[in-house]
Amino acid sequence: MTAPLAKETLTSRLVSLSTARPYSAAVEHDFLTACGSGTVSHDLLAFWLAQDRLYAAHAYPRFIGLLIAKIPYSSTDGINSGAEARNARILKVLTYALENVVREVGFFKETSVEWNLDVDGWRERKTTRDYTAEMLRVAALGTLQDGLVFLWAMERVYLDAWRYVGSVLDKYTATQALNPTTTAVSNFVSNWTNPDFIKFVDDLAELVNDLGITAGTEAWRKSEEVWARVVELEEAFWPVSGEEKTMKLA
Repeated sequence: MTAPLAKETLTSRLVSLSTARPYSAAVEHDFLTACGSGTVSHDLLAFWLAQDRLYAAHAYPRFIGLLIAKIPYSSTDGINSGAEARNARILKVLTYALENVVREVGFFKETSVEWNLDVDGWRERKTTRDYTAEMLRVAALGTLQDGLVFLWAMERVYLDAWRYVGSVLDKYTATQALNPTTTAVSNFVSNWTNPDFIKFVDDLAELVNDLGITAGTEAWRKSEEVWARVVELEEAFWPVSGEEKTMKLA
């Protein structure tokens, strides 16, 4: 393991880590390439959206709620104290995350209707269950710091993944017209690369970097473990071509 540099931030350190599963495996997955290049099947895109809806509509609110419950409020903290300000800042970011996921679940529903993406009647993937179970485990049993690092990591991976899809899609649209599937993909790219989402990810990074987790500590090491696990889970979360033919309920 490379020794961390004295002045680097925690989030920049994590993104630069050489993890067991390379970062590119999560953000340049074959499914993402297919989405951008116009080769993903409509049913596979619908299958992925069904899995992502379970993550967003069911697991994410529980995850955020458990983190909010861990904010260390104290009656001894003065109204103008640093502790009170720090807790208020954490609550503001987590509340925004909840508001955003409510909007996002609505966006999924609207997109599925508009572009005929059937999100009902799919089996839940084992990798979806693994991901959501790990979210709840970290939120319930880990520290607030662990949970905030996990939250930032999830959102950072999604930002980079859909930036990648957008870069591939730009090449596709230079020579091909959009069809219903690629138009839906384009909407997903816009959802996870727009200025509001980028600001949210940046705010999370700033919050994580201000947690006081210093290089060489156990908390720093644990953050590296959390990051590596999120990369692993994100790679596994993307579906594989052909799954859409076997995962529909009878």
